[in-house]
Amino acid sequence: MSAKTGSKSSPSSPKKERSDGSKRKASARREVPIAQIKDDFSGFLRLAEDGELVITCHGRPAGVLIGFASEDDWLDYRLENHPGFLERIAEARAAFRRGEGVPIEDVED
Repeated sequence: MSAKTGSKSSPSSPKKERSDGSKRKASARREVPIAQIKDDFSGFLRLAEDGELVITCHGRPAGVLIGFASEDDWLDYRLENHPGFLERIAEARAAFRRGEGVPIEDVED
């Protein structure tokens, strides 16, 4: 019997697995040389839907490629990284710690 070898398919045809309703899932950090990105950008963009790709230049990190599997993923990313939204969350948490706010049970539909 011969030893089983890895797939030789290109990075532009990965198998995609998403859990139901998941946010961007954490995955192992992948590093890709910029020369490979230039040769197949659209393929690597699809691959980035499953996790960030660190683009390297001469072996050193130079950038990050982030892909989105859906428009909802894009909107989630924008919201999670919006400075105004993050500031409002921090203010709300501080108010909660001070005992301020309205309990969820008191909020009407």
